[in-house]
This record gives sequence, structure tokens and C-alpha cells, in this order.
Amino acid sequence: MSTSAQSGRLVLAGTPLGRVSDASAGLIEALRTADVIAAEDTRRLHRLAADLGVPLSASIVSYYESVEQARIPRLLERIADGATVVLVTDAGMPSVSDPGYRLVAAAAEAGLTVTAVPGPSAVLTALALSGLPSDRFTFEGFPPRKPGERRRALAALADERRTMVFFESVHRIEECLTAMVEAFGADRPAALCRELTKTYEQVRRGTLAELAAGAGDVRGEVTLVIAGNTAAAVTPDAVALAAEVAELVATGSSRRDAVDTVAARYSLPRRTVYSAATAARSRD
Repeated sequence: MSTSAQSGRLVLAGTPLGRVSDASAGLIEALRTADVIAAEDTRRLHRLAADLGVPLSASIVSYYESVEQARIPRLLERIADGATVVLVTDAGMPSVSDPGYRLVAAAAEAGLTVTAVPGPSAVLTALALSGLPSDRFTFEGFPPRKPGERRRALAALADERRTMVFFESVHRIEECLTAMVEAFGADRPAALCRELTKTYEQVRRGTLAELAAGAGDVRGEVTLVIAGNTAAAVTPDAVALAAEVAELVATGSSRRDAVDTVAARYSLPRRTVYSAATAARSRD
């Protein structure tokens, strides 16, 4: 591809989640004509190109989490010099719990052109298959790995009214679902979507308790879709707020984290919860 300063651009290209046949004509053209391809896994890129019958003439660089910050300056230089840089991740759209957003932000700040070749998304695919309300939703990515951090993060989402979509490692799915039962309630409707678009695709629908009970045999890539809280939100009084802070502190949270968690849970200003907790301590 001939390049010019006017034609330089960054292209975010969505790749198949599983079936190679889901690759778009736009993806094939982007790979065929790119000057540079930044790939999360260069081996997967070569395998995808071979499966698609696309000869790669571009310069190929690795672009995964540990190196993405270091790669950005040179990629911006190439775009500024007129090159078309195509960014691909292992599956789905770049930037969605995958490398990409830092490069997009840097390119936009530099006034460079950023565009996309739309493609598959595990978030939207799971949401559509879940059977749960999809008119309003929030994507929460991967829950924290550490139990305490995960507990606080989920507690802050307990009153979220929108449908929630999470990614989770198959190695942590049991403990994650158990934590969700604690945070959201055993009867909260949910869907566990695994191996989307692949040979062993499966969507399990039920309550969080039911999904947690059957999580021991889950294999493959997992996306969780959790119904929002449809109960009317009731803001506790100061005594109840202080009690919730004290309960979190008793289970290992720092006082600061406990105040933050309770404030987020009820969408309250932090100072309101802090004042309630402080007043309760002064009475003890």
C-alpha cells in the first residue's frame, strides 16, 4: 500500500470469537492492505490469516498488555508518516477488556485518524443470548481477582438497575459466582455464556444460585450476564449506613474502603456515609 501523510490512520479491527467464517470482508481487506499490524498474539494472527487465505505483507508487531505502552510512540510515528496501522486482538473488538484504548487515546490526542472495522463482540453476543433485558446495560469487565476487592466491587453494584455483563476466567468462575450470590442475592436471574460461536457453545440460564451450583464443570471462555436490581432503591438511615460500614470493617475492609463501598452501593456522597460512621463511633 502506498502511503501519504494524509492517509495515515489507526484501524481497530474486530476478529472472530470462534468461527473463522464470521470474519468480515472488511477485516480481510484491512489485513491484506495494512502497512503495520499490531497483534495481541502474532501467532494467532498468522493462523487467522492462513485460515482466511490472506497473504500478509505488513510489518507485524506484538501488542499485548505488558508492551503496549512501549509500542505506542513508534506506532503513532508510523501513522503520522502516512501508514495504516491495523490493531487486532485475539478475539472480538480491540479495547474491550483487551489492549487498545491507550493507543486510541494517544492517537486521538495527537490528532490522528482513528476508525474501525466492526466485528464480533462477546459482550453484545452474550447480552443478546441471555434473555435478560438489553435496553440498558453496563459492561463491568473482569471482577477483581482478590476476594476482598471483588467483594467490595460487587457490593457497589448491588443496586445497579441495568443488566450487567462480566468476563471471568474459567479458573475463578465458581468463587466469582459464589461472591455474586452474596452480593446480588441467590435468586437474581443470570446467564452463563461459554465458548460463544464455537463448537461447544452453551448458554446456561437460571438464578445465580443455580449457576453457582453447576459451575464446577464449566470449561472455555466465559461471559456472565446478570439481571439488574429491579427492587425499589431504599436509602438506609444514618444508623443503618454506619452499621454497614462497621460490618465491612469487621470482615477485613479498611474504614476508607468500607465508606467508599457503602457510598457507591447507595449512590450517596462519600461525606454522608463518612459522617454517619463517624457519629456512630463517637457514640460507642
